[in-house]
Amino acid sequence: MSPSNQNNNENRGYIIPIGGAEEKFHNPEILDRFIDVCGGKSARIAIIPTASELEDTGRNYEKLFRQIGVQHAKVLQIETREDCSNSEHTDYIEKSDGVFMTGGNQLRLSTTLGGTPVAQLIRRRNADGMHVAGTSAGAAFMPEHMIAGGDEGSTPSPDMVRMAPGLGLTNNFIIDQHFRERDRLGRLLTALAYNPFAIGIGLDEDTAAFIRPGDDLEVVGSGGITIIDPTNLSYSSMDRARRGDPVSLIDVKLHILISGGRFEIKSRQAFAE
Repeated sequence: MSPSNQNNNENRGYIIPIGGAEEKFHNPEILDRFIDVCGGKSARIAIIPTASELEDTGRNYEKLFRQIGVQHAKVLQIETREDCSNSEHTDYIEKSDGVFMTGGNQLRLSTTLGGTPVAQLIRRRNADGMHVAGTSAGAAFMPEHMIAGGDEGSTPSPDMVRMAPGLGLTNNFIIDQHFRERDRLGRLLTALAYNPFAIGIGLDEDTAAFIRPGDDLEVVGSGGITIIDPTNLSYSSMDRARRGDPVSLIDVKLHILISGGRFEIKSRQAFAE
């Protein structure tokens, strides 16, 4: 899926991928910022727990948002593709200021939501100004090209990553999560070797990229974000590498950004603050 058509890109809502394990109680900076972007405590938030197999995941986030002070937060229990045609779910999303997708398994999201009325509506509403956040699996699912799984390690290899279609909110980025904690540099580099038109975003835990209309991003949270820019890639051995072989990539640019750091997609420039 590709991003929904927009009459004016400046009207698009934020896209907010979170690296997982975001702070929820003592200083929920990321969730507070998400609520502020959505309009404050009076915002209406739709929670989609489809990625998780735990029954209480959605309810826990619903309670959490209400403890923070959100007046209207509701879990949409979407477990099957048939659920994605439920008018109660689509009506709530239609009236929402923000959607929050929980963690779990991103393939549960892509195989359950992909191509359904719910997925189409989220894309259209984001194009019209609704904000979409996702943590862990919910973050990986956001772009057009989704990392579905892969291996740990720092050196890219042809079989190190599995790709699948994502939600399609943007085609400018490929997103990976739990990045530093699970040693995922190699699999993000492998994904970019297959798709060198995109920018890679590697999200540490408790760290989010607040991607504005126009695809400029700001870092929020306690960790770092690894930005991998293959724009000037001059050489790749991916086309001749065999299964298990290391892959050579030359002239790939890498940035590490922490809270307050920014990256501009048009200029491909990074800023410390």
